[in-house]
Amino acid sequence: MNAEFNWWLLIVGLVIGAGLTWLVLADSSRREVDIEDRELDSESRWIADALADLHRPLDDERVLDVLRLHRTYRVAAPQDEIEEPWPATDADPAAHVAPGDRPPMAHPIGGDPGRADRGAV
Repeated sequence: MNAEFNWWLLIVGLVIGAGLTWLVLADSSRREVDIEDRELDSESRWIADALADLHRPLDDERVLDVLRLHRTYRVAAPQDEIEEPWPATDADPAAHVAPGDRPPMAHPIGGDPGRADRGAV
C-alpha cells in the first residue's frame, strides 16, 4: 500500500510542479487596461526620450496626445471596413507619397482628432 501512495504523491507533485512552472512562465506583460491614467505622463516622457535617442525627437505633450488618442481608439467600436494600407515600394514608402495623396485615416466613433479633449480619456 505504501508503494501506491508514493506513486500518487509523485503524480500530484508533477501536476503541482507543472502548474507552478506555467505560472512563472506565463505572459506577465502589462496590457493596455493595466496602465492607469496617472502613468501616461511618465510613459510619454519615456517614449519621447527613446525617440530622442533614435534622433527622432518629439515633445512629451505630443506623445501624450498620441497615447490618449490611442486609448480612445482602442475602446471604440470596431470599424465596418478597414482600408488596406497604401503600397510600399521600398524601405521608406512615405518618402514617395505626398501628404495629400495618403488615404484618409480611420477614426473611431466620436474620435475626431480635431476635437480631442485632453481630459476626456
